[in-house]
Amino acid sequence: MTSFDLLVVGDANPDVVVGPLRGPLEFGQREQLVEHAGLVLGGSAAIMACGAARLGLRVAFAGRVGDDPAGVFVREALAGRGVDVGFLVTDPVLPTPLTTVVTAGDGDRAILTAPGCLVATGPEDVPPDLIADSRHVHAASFFLMPRLARSLAQVFGRARDAGRTTSLDTNDDPAGRWDRERLGPVLKFTDFLLPNAAEAAALSGEPELVAAAALLAGRGPTVVVKDGANGALACSGTRFSRAPAVPVDPVDTVGAGDSFDAGFVAATLRGLDLRSALAVAAACGSLSTRAHGGTAAQPTWDEARAAARTDIQGVPPGANSLNTAAEPGTSDTPRTSDTRSRT
Repeated sequence: MTSFDLLVVGDANPDVVVGPLRGPLEFGQREQLVEHAGLVLGGSAAIMACGAARLGLRVAFAGRVGDDPAGVFVREALAGRGVDVGFLVTDPVLPTPLTTVVTAGDGDRAILTAPGCLVATGPEDVPPDLIADSRHVHAASFFLMPRLARSLAQVFGRARDAGRTTSLDTNDDPAGRWDRERLGPVLKFTDFLLPNAAEAAALSGEPELVAAAALLAGRGPTVVVKDGANGALACSGTRFSRAPAVPVDPVDTVGAGDSFDAGFVAATLRGLDLRSALAVAAACGSLSTRAHGGTAAQPTWDEARAAARTDIQGVPPGANSLNTAAEPGTSDTPRTSDTRSRT
């Protein structure tokens, strides 16, 4: 019996989202006007955690924020969306990460991040007991957290030893190195790798999508690739599955990939097969773009299932998983207090 369906490990920060910018960004102290600006919850891991909670999973979050107003904002935003933040560490020295997202009219965006305490996030922030108390462990933003990246194979190995499943969304590498030697050991303990098409190409060295997915799948995980308006592709061993995107009129694509991840993990934990889980994930990614910010339009389970055009309900959260038996929930109220503070 576990307290949580999902443990999410990674980044959480405020996003200042502005746009759409109708031309190039101008320096020289030029002031440019945009139609929208908002302060919202950001971070790939945080958005994924909120999406999973919205889909009905019992979610805990492990990571760091600073001892500052931005950290309070993050903690309250996560808890307000049903995510347990009792294991979210307050760093007494380094600030909470901050991100500015500048969107373009074609849906593209530029992302500027001050990493703050992300550089201090490490394996000690992911207690072994919490891993064992969660049915699935998901990590995000691999390249933003070098200390955690160096030890993520150990964290995922503990999950495997406890009979839990794992998933990883590396996200972008700001340095552009895409260190395959560091990632390789992690993939041996990763059940699902969740890159977008550009990330799959960079991680594999293969520019063609199918070849990239196949190469990465050959390193161990089932590879699930987000391909924007083209939907998604999954490769498990030598078997491929595809799912279309759900037609929507997008308002803001920030966080769509993270909502996709939440949908895929939620569907998998409900016992859906790979093709059906892929369809639900694609629906979650598409539906999340209906409003500004990464969390405002995240769908419920019924909304995602209807949009995916699947009549497969799946079992309720807590009742089934890939590698565990029935585990009814025991934690009804997310914890909001900070239980630890470390340097």
